[in-house]
Amino acid sequence: MKGMLSLQEIMQRTHFEKAEVIAGKKGINRLVKWVHVVEITVIEKLLNGQELILSTGVSFGDNPAAFHSFVQQLINSHAAGLCIEKGRYTSTIPEEIIALADEHHFPLILFHEEVSFVEITQDIHSVLINQQYQKISELEMYAQSLNKKLLTISHEEEILSYLHEHIGAQIIYEKENQDVYFIPSVPIHKRKELVSALSKIDNDEDLHLKQPIQVLDKQYGVIHLYSKDRPLSEFDLLMLDRTVTALAQHLLRGLYVEEKRRLEESEWLRSWLDGGQSLESIREFLSRHDSIFVKNGVVLLCKKNGPDVPSLDKTYLTLLFRSIFEQQGFSVFFTEMKNTLTVILLNHRDAGKWKERVKEGISNLISKQCDKNGRTFLRLSIGKYVHGLEQMSKSYWTAWEAMKIQEQLLNGVYSSFFEDLHIYRLISYMQKQQDLREFVMEYLEPVIVHDQKHNGKLLETLKVYLSCNGSKKETANQLFIVRQTLYHRIQKLESLLGEDFMHAEKRLVIEFMIMVYEYLNSTNDYFEDSTKTTLNL
Repeated sequence: MKGMLSLQEIMQRTHFEKAEVIAGKKGINRLVKWVHVVEITVIEKLLNGQELILSTGVSFGDNPAAFHSFVQQLINSHAAGLCIEKGRYTSTIPEEIIALADEHHFPLILFHEEVSFVEITQDIHSVLINQQYQKISELEMYAQSLNKKLLTISHEEEILSYLHEHIGAQIIYEKENQDVYFIPSVPIHKRKELVSALSKIDNDEDLHLKQPIQVLDKQYGVIHLYSKDRPLSEFDLLMLDRTVTALAQHLLRGLYVEEKRRLEESEWLRSWLDGGQSLESIREFLSRHDSIFVKNGVVLLCKKNGPDVPSLDKTYLTLLFRSIFEQQGFSVFFTEMKNTLTVILLNHRDAGKWKERVKEGISNLISKQCDKNGRTFLRLSIGKYVHGLEQMSKSYWTAWEAMKIQEQLLNGVYSSFFEDLHIYRLISYMQKQQDLREFVMEYLEPVIVHDQKHNGKLLETLKVYLSCNGSKKETANQLFIVRQTLYHRIQKLESLLGEDFMHAEKRLVIEFMIMVYEYLNSTNDYFEDSTKTTLNL
């Protein structure tokens, strides 16, 4: 076994020429990872297993109970065996110790002459270290060779066959779609028997190893190694790990190629979002993508969160979107418009839970697309959820409306649903119907002019005072000013807006006008120009 020696092999070495296995002979093929010299009686918690122990017996030779406890601890710790030097401290081995070792097939080796423990440990450790180095070299060569093969391999079975050539164990590949591959091939009537055997020995790492194949946080299958002829080693596990990594790269490459093909469909999708496709055409398109029974959906827009954000790898991003949102029950289609990734999410599950599932998907997505300070690289907006595929253009344009509002007014917000932007949607609609600027100035012009003339903060104070429902203490705390300063500002507001500005109806209109002012002021310089004109008059 690579990286370890068996006790049988060690017994053939020079220093063991005059050694005798006096008990536990059935365990002579046990593997040795390391050699320790031990002269204390409490040892169980200090061992990791498969150590060969050397001892003179100085701590237990004349105490049968301590001797028995010492051997029992070694057995419990899964040590490979015990070598005792016959001499001053241990002249004979009690029969009860021999019986204990035989019962557990624990090799007990007796040196009939004095030996050098230093030379023994140097000898065996040099062999083990050389084998370990050889194992690492072989593993590196295997990984390099496997990476080269990835350039020409067309199916996962070829990768697994290459693994089988190196370790010889039975390989079982369970794919996500329920397909199961056996390498080497197993007769059909024995396949169920073998799979059943795996479930029974699932926790026995000596016979069975398994590892899932993960690509972008999605599991695409599980690889099993099974060996009934020899115990599986750490080397086998490392070989399996390298192979699973290569399989994940192979699958990712395939997904990448497929994603690029899908992006080529974007022209048709743009036409759909512009309302240029009939329901029959949409159905025909979806039938080619196993989504023919879908009737509802929503559009999500994704773009960079600012000019200083690194460029996004669109193909990788679409793979990530697909991996996340397919698990949330959506079919996912992409196109790119106006430097923005447009994502069509078609719902396969309960329409009543669509929003919760989209929120969960967005949370997962943002957690993978942020810098070390937690700042997200993405800005996302979600349009109106529509019942009818021919209405997808409505979801698309409302997603753009949500993106516009988010960028202009919602500082620090990088994900917004159109249906949650209640008052901003109303303002946007009203602005499209008529010019709201004069209406805003009718209520707020005295405050705006005063702030510009005196570099004041009356408008900010008014906004906070209204949001605090007229609580002077809370307003002062939020503005970080003393109560007397707030009283002075409120008096000034009363003189400019009227003493009744906190009466219900007038207060409601003023609060709404502040939001309209902020909305309009974020899109043009009208107020700055108009108030300058007023002052000049």
